[in-house]
Amino acid sequence: MAVLKVFGFVFAWLSLAAIAVIAAAALYLHRLSQDLPDYQALAEYAPPVTTRVYAGDGTLVAEFARERRLFVPIEAIPDRVKLAFVSAEDKNFYEHDGLDFRGIIRAQISNIGNILRGRRLEGGSTITQQVAKNFLLSSEQRIERKLREMLVTRRMEKTFDKDHILELYLNEIYLGNRSYGVAAAALNYFGKALDDLTVAEAAYLAAIPKGPSNYHPIYNHDRAVERRNWVIGRMREDGHITEEEAREAIAAPLGAEIAPPLGARDWASEYFAEEVRKQIVELYGVEALYDGGLAVRTTVDPNLQKAAGEALRRWLVEYDQRHGWRGPVARMEVGESWAGDFAEQIRQLTDRRALADDLAPWRPALVLAANGAEARIGFADGGEGTIPLERLSWARRYVNADEVGPEIVAASDVLAPGDIVYVEAVEGQTGVYALRQAPAANGGLIAMDPHTGRVLAMVGGFSFQLSEFNRAVQASRQPGSTFKPFVYAAALDSGYTPSSIVLDAPFVAPGVDSWWKPGNYAEGRFYGESTLRLGIEQSRNTMTARLAQDLGIGRIVDYVSRFRLSDNLPRELAISLGSGETTLTRITAGYSTFVNGGKRVEPVLIDRIQDRTGKTIYRRDQRACPGCNVALWQGQAEPQLDDPRDQIIDPRTAYQIVSMLEGAVQRGTGGAVKRAVDKTVAGKTGTTNEYKDAWFVGFSPDLAAGVFIGFDMPRTLGQGEAGGVVAAPVFGEFMAKALADEPSIPFRVPSGVRLVRVNAKTGRPAGPGDSNVILEAFKAEDVLAQGPAAEELTLDPLGFAPRRSEDEPQQDLDGLY
Repeated sequence: MAVLKVFGFVFAWLSLAAIAVIAAAALYLHRLSQDLPDYQALAEYAPPVTTRVYAGDGTLVAEFARERRLFVPIEAIPDRVKLAFVSAEDKNFYEHDGLDFRGIIRAQISNIGNILRGRRLEGGSTITQQVAKNFLLSSEQRIERKLREMLVTRRMEKTFDKDHILELYLNEIYLGNRSYGVAAAALNYFGKALDDLTVAEAAYLAAIPKGPSNYHPIYNHDRAVERRNWVIGRMREDGHITEEEAREAIAAPLGAEIAPPLGARDWASEYFAEEVRKQIVELYGVEALYDGGLAVRTTVDPNLQKAAGEALRRWLVEYDQRHGWRGPVARMEVGESWAGDFAEQIRQLTDRRALADDLAPWRPALVLAANGAEARIGFADGGEGTIPLERLSWARRYVNADEVGPEIVAASDVLAPGDIVYVEAVEGQTGVYALRQAPAANGGLIAMDPHTGRVLAMVGGFSFQLSEFNRAVQASRQPGSTFKPFVYAAALDSGYTPSSIVLDAPFVAPGVDSWWKPGNYAEGRFYGESTLRLGIEQSRNTMTARLAQDLGIGRIVDYVSRFRLSDNLPRELAISLGSGETTLTRITAGYSTFVNGGKRVEPVLIDRIQDRTGKTIYRRDQRACPGCNVALWQGQAEPQLDDPRDQIIDPRTAYQIVSMLEGAVQRGTGGAVKRAVDKTVAGKTGTTNEYKDAWFVGFSPDLAAGVFIGFDMPRTLGQGEAGGVVAAPVFGEFMAKALADEPSIPFRVPSGVRLVRVNAKTGRPAGPGDSNVILEAFKAEDVLAQGPAAEELTLDPLGFAPRRSEDEPQQDLDGLY
């Protein structure tokens, strides 16, 4: 009896203790549940999404984001991707209610071995638990956090269906390489959309969550393949793929790569992408740019963009090498462990913008030894190579813009051990390199559709990483003789004709502080009476100044203001020779007006912007077109769109300037362009005082382009380094590539223009025996000089091409100021 009492007493106390523990546990869980995160917010999940910038042909130009992420609804995620993650992370996902107790027990058993081996502990978390942790909780390994996670998990499972939970998981999970979500990872590792992933590729993505750095496709390749194959095995065991599919997937190479950093996708587009970034921020703000998931369709043509970058780089290097070697990028001691020390030097120099990655295939090298025949160089990875004497013979010591040091007879004349330099591999010669040097002078190139202003290519400098200053947009410089066509257009609209005579002789006019005495390119040489055409073709300064004086500076300033070249042109005669300041973008848009028939265009970089849902929130072309969306053609006429462009000059005047600028290429200062391009092109060189700026701006019938080259802090490029020598070859190479697959068509002639055979030198109607004959463009009301009846000499514009007689003396090139 006594034993029963004792047993009853103990049982009662144990029962009370159990009740107390249960009550305490319930009270503890109730307290935890009071301040749980609001999981209902997951119903309206709108994560930060990458803004993507596309070219006109739909290719990717740039990405802007704090983290790479693309949101894809669960319906658009292929089954093979979903099932790969389910097999790898939570095989019972569709069966359990959020908590997989068998998985938890299995994880705790595994943790015994993990503790002994010093490995990270497993949690046995389900996909729902991972969503709760990633979205609403922290990652700390504490019992309280784990209990809160379980509570949130149970509530989520009661509120959302499995597909919504999986959608959250697959769009939020971090998969390395700054990739959040499976869609971003598929693009960044494989360059593919989710629909295009193979079983092996989907399995690799599913392998990453356990440890992105542990399964890095480059640095931990073998471990990544091993983990991927494990996922493939799990998919086979779970019945998601067949035995044959598993074997094929395991045999496939990993094939994953690391995507380039956020921003422009290649070096050629860096300046263009930065201008687009600025415009998006101006339109919608920083948050929309980096988190809004905008889809931005731009105007750029990737092929033209690459051609522009290559042309500018090539000729900047060509100019730079003419002026000698300025020395190594930096110097360091060469010791036993030079490779590691050099790698650290590269990192530091890159951080200081003394070295750049976007100059590839150039690469930094360390000079290990230099003798008479060659220099031996090393790279940060420990590899070595040589620079033979003939590959550095250009590197005579820079003295000044007009002088270089003695010829190179030994590699040691240029390089010494410890020099850090750029080199480029010589094609076809293993281990042989050529010495390179980033140019001190810089420049820009812009190309646009002259009819719409759509910018098709923009390069703002030699290297964006060395200097983000965009010389195509931001550099305000004196345009020199590229300004002259606007003066001549004012003259043609004031009663002059291309054959009007202006005296090319010494000219003096009062200036602001003293007398202004412009001179021609060849100092002291003047050519007497010359036609307007000759004045622009040969870039005659004194006759342009005399023409400007006759027109009056007020008329010129008012006329040129229509082109919006400058916000504040000085009212002085010197502007007729380009003393005012403008930008490359503005003056190229001005030249577009000539070739498009006198219509003003505004340069544009963005055609359309869509938000993350696909809704168009910005469209450049606002014209309505009711007849454009007709389902069937039933004999109706083409829809006619309004032309909102302002007509700022007479289209006949515009064509006369086009014809004269075509002559500047055929017979004048643009000879370098004529030698490079076998299609119809026109344009004008420009050079400023002391050769500080070199320009060439021109066009074909459907493409306008401009080139500027100079030092950022203006100083001479060197004697004779004029626009025809420095800038025209850039324009010529670019246009040759841009027009390579285009038909050669003549410039469009507007109505009201008469094309008359004239003597190219005198401008008078040509007689039967004249050999130096061109077609000259006159307005219908123009009075021609004495000669044969003009009606008898008017020709079909397609039947006679401008040419220069072989025995005609070559005129002096270019104009200054």
